Amino acid sequence: MTAPLQVLDTPDTLPSHADCVVIGAGIVGVSAAYWLARAGQRVVLLEKGRVGAEQSSRNWGWCRQQNRDARELPLSTKSLALWEDMAADIGDDMGFSRCGLLYLSNDDKEIDTWATWGKFARGVGVQTQMLSPAEAAQRGQATAKAWKGGVWSPTDGIADPSRAAPAIARGVIKHGGVVLQGCAARGIEREAGAVSGVITERGVIRTRQVVMAGGAWAASFLHQLGIGFPQAAIRSSILSVAPGAQGLPAALHTAAASVTRRSDGGYTLAISGFGKVDPTPGMLYGAKHFVPMFAKRWRMLSPGNLQAWRAGFETRRRWAMDQPTPMEAVRILDPRPSHATLAQTLRQARELLPGLTQVPVQAQWAGYIDSTPDGVPVIDASIGVPGLLLAAGFSGHGFGIGPGAGHLVADILLGRTPITEIAQYRLARFGQAQWGKVSEF
Repeated sequence: MTAPLQVLDTPDTLPSHADCVVIGAGIVGVSAAYWLARAGQRVVLLEKGRVGAEQSSRNWGWCRQQNRDARELPLSTKSLALWEDMAADIGDDMGFSRCGLLYLSNDDKEIDTWATWGKFARGVGVQTQMLSPAEAAQRGQATAKAWKGGVWSPTDGIADPSRAAPAIARGVIKHGGVVLQGCAARGIEREAGAVSGVITERGVIRTRQVVMAGGAWAASFLHQLGIGFPQAAIRSSILSVAPGAQGLPAALHTAAASVTRRSDGGYTLAISGFGKVDPTPGMLYGAKHFVPMFAKRWRMLSPGNLQAWRAGFETRRRWAMDQPTPMEAVRILDPRPSHATLAQTLRQARELLPGLTQVPVQAQWAGYIDSTPDGVPVIDASIGVPGLLLAAGFSGHGFGIGPGAGHLVADILLGRTPITEIAQYRLARFGQAQWGKVSEF
């Protein structure tokens, strides 16, 4: 069974012109289209499959500041307020709640790392509270275990991955934008080197501005234009249990397992950082960039299989614009989960939280997390083709910061003062291998 997702009905008519075309209707793409439409732009949002059907509906649903990379933290803080702003404007339930996030640990080194981050974060106005053993035990009483310490981040929260992207897409429509599903973008047309249109499987949309927010598909799309984007995808396996457990925290992280309450009262279960490395042509192409990350995370990552290679989303072959592309062959990336990972996750989650012992599994799925070598996204309009902006490589962090990332995209395109600094999101930072540049947080 795949991850649950609300169905969105959209028209099939292809507009002939747009002020901007956004490619990819994950959380970042729908947010970018929403903020552009809300500013009065004629926006077309293209999705080869269904809105939110890939990683945007396959994540935990956390909207956090806690333990963010310093380069992402301002965007995380802005996004929390924007989740509330968007929900109020759209008038739709995205399941967003500032329920607070709880971290518990018996590892002194991990606790020290959290404390170091907390000192920095409090200096920039983030609410984060280190927990003593007694406080950790009290907040984590559902575990019935002793803890050396932890962190409580009261203003962080969660949203519902099954609802968020479709709801924001409805906001795009509300503000006059067009959302097209089942319509793949095959490439870009150019005049004098600059964007002049988007070639889709149904025809061409004339536009001077394009946002590439294609998630795991972004690097292969850019390769068609001669633009290099180091990107690797990690296959993450997750499951959910049915409603029935009582007294559990809304969102809890430990080294053994992490749990998140779902809108239906069930819980999503996962092990943070666990994943399978499925080889792809793109990963091999960018190996010099990713060896440091893989070396740092070797205890959590393990070799996968050929699912990703066969899916074609990181292909390095060129495709013809008048023929079906890999995006049309695989409308939605829906990889098979690792059953060994799922069994380990369920076992460790039930050991952590006895209240889950008798609650049955209701769904299990996997998704591809598109990652950059340093774990920080690229949001950049200076990538070699005037009129083309890249917003991808969110490295498993995109759901929570999607609203802010979309707003930043709109700021850049509309010439507004950006809500955060943008230099840290430049593609040019990957001009050299990443030894020593992997984030500590």
